[in-house]
Amino acid sequence: MATFWLVASVITCFKLLLMPTYRSTDFEVHRNWLAITHSLPIKDWYYEKTSEWTLDYPPLFAWLEMALSQVAQYFDKNMLVVSNLNYASESTVLFQKLSVIGTDFLFVYAVNQFCRKYLKPSRKDETQDLFESPKLITCALLLANFGLLIVDHIHFQYNGFLTGVLLLSIVRLHEGRNISSAFWFAVLLNLKHIYLYIAPAYFVYLLRCYCFRSAPDGRIQWRSFSITRLFSLGLTVLSVFGVSFGPFLYMGQLPQVLSRLFPFKRGLCHAYWAPNFWALYNVADKAATIAGVQLRVIQPDAVGSATMTGGLVQEFRHTVLPSVSPLATMLLTLLAMMPAMLKLWYNPRGTTSFLRCLTLCAFASYMFGWHVHEKAILLILIPLILLSTERKKEAQIFLILSTIGGYSLFPLLFTQFETPIKILLLALYTFYAFTSLGRIHGIPARPTALPLLSSLESLYLLGIVPLEIYNSVGHSALGLSQRFPFVPLLLTSVYCAFGITYCWLRFYWLTLSDRPKKQKSS
Repeated sequence: MATFWLVASVITCFKLLLMPTYRSTDFEVHRNWLAITHSLPIKDWYYEKTSEWTLDYPPLFAWLEMALSQVAQYFDKNMLVVSNLNYASESTVLFQKLSVIGTDFLFVYAVNQFCRKYLKPSRKDETQDLFESPKLITCALLLANFGLLIVDHIHFQYNGFLTGVLLLSIVRLHEGRNISSAFWFAVLLNLKHIYLYIAPAYFVYLLRCYCFRSAPDGRIQWRSFSITRLFSLGLTVLSVFGVSFGPFLYMGQLPQVLSRLFPFKRGLCHAYWAPNFWALYNVADKAATIAGVQLRVIQPDAVGSATMTGGLVQEFRHTVLPSVSPLATMLLTLLAMMPAMLKLWYNPRGTTSFLRCLTLCAFASYMFGWHVHEKAILLILIPLILLSTERKKEAQIFLILSTIGGYSLFPLLFTQFETPIKILLLALYTFYAFTSLGRIHGIPARPTALPLLSSLESLYLLGIVPLEIYNSVGHSALGLSQRFPFVPLLLTSVYCAFGITYCWLRFYWLTLSDRPKKQKSS
């Protein structure tokens, strides 16, 4: 796989070129966490609030920040002073950007492991062609993923490193090393609790396939349940949680840590609505409110200020539709996951079935979760990439979701300098994805449609072009920027929500309608 390492090296060099670009508030978030974990005793980590960006990741990530701070002190000790808010010396920027690139090497290793051990050998792999070899295409789609590039190496986060841990867990599961898979996933949960979104898929699969046995016809053998195996899984997971949370449990700080991890007072939606069901729900409420005022069914005085379209992170109440509570979102999310989990329980056909359930759990959490960030689309895109080179239908869904999901991340980079960068990166990644997957599945571009897609799907994706022209140029040219600053974000969220909802429903139908092939009788 010499070509793989060449691709990985080129992409790493490209990440270095992105170092001078825009930095979001997440840059200061992680600098502050470096300072907290380096300068303060453990007992103060989850109480410290000098900065508004308090530590709100699980303890294992705090341990990682502390480890990174041991290297950071050789770049600039001042970055590790808690009171140095918004500190961003050249050495600080250099270290933090390099720390993301450095930890990404776990991601590179995990991608290599996945492609070697999961993807079936193909004659096309012998060509070492980036547009023909399924293994190399999977590697390129993962390593050069548009979302990971802009979220980690421009916006600033560590999602590549976290995705590497996830891929290692999936590889171990595929190898049948279930305890190792559970260990890596427990590590992942203790690094970033957003991965609770996909925990149900792990729970169902490991319980069904590791603690029970299947009959020759695939049915579960209830009497085969192994309490020893269940104990082994539980001990593995609890050991990781013990190392992570143990010191805080000992100090009686567990309630404080949990209050940081799950701050439900942030409201149903983020400042920029993630393009999910609640974006459509919000705009429906807004439209109904405007119609009600115009028809004089609703008194103008009864309508509150437009907090949900003001770009603020706070709680608000809907005017016409029922307001939504955290409990309601949790119940809807679990309900949306249930068919996928039942399908996996009754028909666990190896890693493919698991990946489908994992994707649908991520989809359900994204569509119906409380205060979902737009960056959570990565939890859906990554497992879809793993399926796209081997199955045409998954490839079709991935191409739509990758394009519209990538575009939904555009508001993360709102400065003029990054505008051509994000447009060019998405265009190049999308072109490569369509071209390479089209060749693999033998469906080239047609005059009226993109490879693998219908004419209507192609038209929907091309609608991004006029939408971005309006958002970037038209809104300001019409003089609406001061009066309606949130309109471009609203249009982006709602437009993308339709496409993402379509992909969710289509992928669910694909998963539930899939039936195991009957073996021919001899």
